[in-house]
Amino acid sequence: MPIEEGMPVMAFEEKGAWVALIVGVIAYAVYVAVVLGRAAGGELADTPYADALLWSIGAAIVAGILVTIVVSILTRRDGLTSDQRDKQISVRASHSSRAFLTIGVLGALALALLEADPFWIANTIYLAFVVSGLVEVGARIALYRGVMPAW
Repeated sequence: MPIEEGMPVMAFEEKGAWVALIVGVIAYAVYVAVVLGRAAGGELADTPYADALLWSIGAAIVAGILVTIVVSILTRRDGLTSDQRDKQISVRASHSSRAFLTIGVLGALALALLEADPFWIANTIYLAFVVSGLVEVGARIALYRGVMPAW
């Protein structure tokens, strides 16, 4: 973390991780709230979910891009470049999240083989992507903050 005029400056990549973390949590929380609201205590597998799932993913992508642009504009004096440390942190964070995605996809595969309702298969895959993404950005933030030991 570079220090400029006595104040630590957050790396551009770390700012992006914070944006992804916040946007990802909000998007998934909204999706879950919408689906649970539609279910209204009924069977979840009978609940219409596809449009909410697609809107959640699309809105998260668009919101992530827009918020990153706004953060970049507001903090452009901190610099927008990345260095070797940023690249190493990105690779380590990416590696730490792969297991969660793999476990989720294998769970969805098992559900498909068991001929489960498509609701459960789609939501297992979506949850795997969300958890994997949150673990990745969480690891990235932890690495920037020095919480995780260096390998």
